[in-house]
Amino acid sequence: MKNEERNGAVVLLSGGMDSAALLHFVARRLGPGRVHALSFFYGQKHAREMEMARWQAGRAGVAVHREVDLSFFGRLVGEASALTGAARNVPDQADLRPADLQQPPTYVPNRNLVFLSLAAAYAESAGLPEVYYGAQTQDCYGYWDCTPEFVERLNGVLRLNRGSRVAIRAPFAGKSKAEVLKIGLAMQVDYTHTWTCYRGGEKPCGLCPSCAERIRAFKKAGIADPGRGDSA
Repeated sequence: MKNEERNGAVVLLSGGMDSAALLHFVARRLGPGRVHALSFFYGQKHAREMEMARWQAGRAGVAVHREVDLSFFGRLVGEASALTGAARNVPDQADLRPADLQQPPTYVPNRNLVFLSLAAAYAESAGLPEVYYGAQTQDCYGYWDCTPEFVERLNGVLRLNRGSRVAIRAPFAGKSKAEVLKIGLAMQVDYTHTWTCYRGGEKPCGLCPSCAERIRAFKKAGIADPGRGDSA
């Protein structure tokens, strides 16, 4: 295995704001030719973000971009999440109850754990020592699998590997979405080609929890969102 391959990394690329910033962050740090991007279709109700992932991977010039079909996973967890359950509607941010902020209805059971496990397996097989994912601190609610504690404990498990160890990196964990946005803007990430809305229509709904976070982030940054046509 060439040294440059061993110094490469896998990046989870969803096509959203945070993963786009992360992709360019890692590509700038390591060089795009050392980056392998993975995008997962996990049975979510739409695939708009996959289109954006393809665009961002092309823009960054990564060595490999693989789209992995995990549509069975959506069928497996089904109605447990508003993102995969056919009978469940994605709620508006304004309709979330205080109890929902601890474990939102948009949480998909163990999704990040599944993604990171598969990414670590791919990284190990490709001789890549690191996997990056775009966990950040949500302003209004939280996911347990986006916390620094989750990353730390998962790395503890991966260190049990007796051969080629892979480490999970989450450089944006502990940062707000607005802070991650500013990092992306400094690298000239084109946010026109990112998708955030959970509902997947022709245009972002502006009401779901993910849209609400995006709107808040751009307002905090004091700039217009090119993906929505808003004014700052």
